[in-house]
Amino acid sequence: MILVKFVGGAKKSFITDQVQIDKSDIPLQDLIDLILQLKPENTPNLDVENILIAINGIDSSAIDGKSTIIKNNDLVSIIPIIHGGSSKRLVFDISNKLIQAIEFKGEKDMDVKYIDVLRKQFPKVKLQAISSNFILNKSHLRKIISLSVNSDKNNTLLSNKFEIDILMRFAISSQISFAINSAGIKSKQNFILIALGSKKNLDKLYDELKYQSVNVFEIDNTLFIKKYFNITNKQLDTILSDDPLVDLLVEKAAILF
Repeated sequence: MILVKFVGGAKKSFITDQVQIDKSDIPLQDLIDLILQLKPENTPNLDVENILIAINGIDSSAIDGKSTIIKNNDLVSIIPIIHGGSSKRLVFDISNKLIQAIEFKGEKDMDVKYIDVLRKQFPKVKLQAISSNFILNKSHLRKIISLSVNSDKNNTLLSNKFEIDILMRFAISSQISFAINSAGIKSKQNFILIALGSKKNLDKLYDELKYQSVNVFEIDNTLFIKKYFNITNKQLDTILSDDPLVDLLVEKAAILF
């Protein structure tokens, strides 16, 4: 038996603070699937991409992520990252790598030097800033970062740095200088700060920056992206997908050399 405890907003999704699952020795991903089957109808959805999962008090990302085997009598706590509908911070897991995204309104003093200062302040966190214009939505953000994470794992990065690989894929360019000039951080322009690190360091980073942040993806960049990359509706109509623009952007980003 596995005891699953719901914390914060997760209790609203299940109208209870805990459930018992009559299973054991199953991967965390399988447990998540079972839990979602138990959610009552007409209750708020549980965004499983924006939750932290603790197993006997230990963050699952510090064990084996969603591959962690849940054993008999384990206590699994489901903790939403975003409370009360806030969207100032996105946190998700990709191949056991914890990723955080925060959006900022561009200020005069927010440029490359601003990011360099953050890198010195948080040396254990990988940081990259991308112009908000070049990120369509959460799905686009996650899929592009997944490309970079997998490239890093397979030693096929477009650059010798993981952070530059991310920038090049959002810019859909194999030229570093072009990617920096097009999709990189610029003074007075909104940008999204992407961070990769441990939960402890990402929390410290967010605590430092949360008062400067704005809601993520409040502005729809569809028209800008289609115009910038010369994407037509005719092209999109040929793609069988729930989000053809995202999938086309990811496809273009995946074949860079």
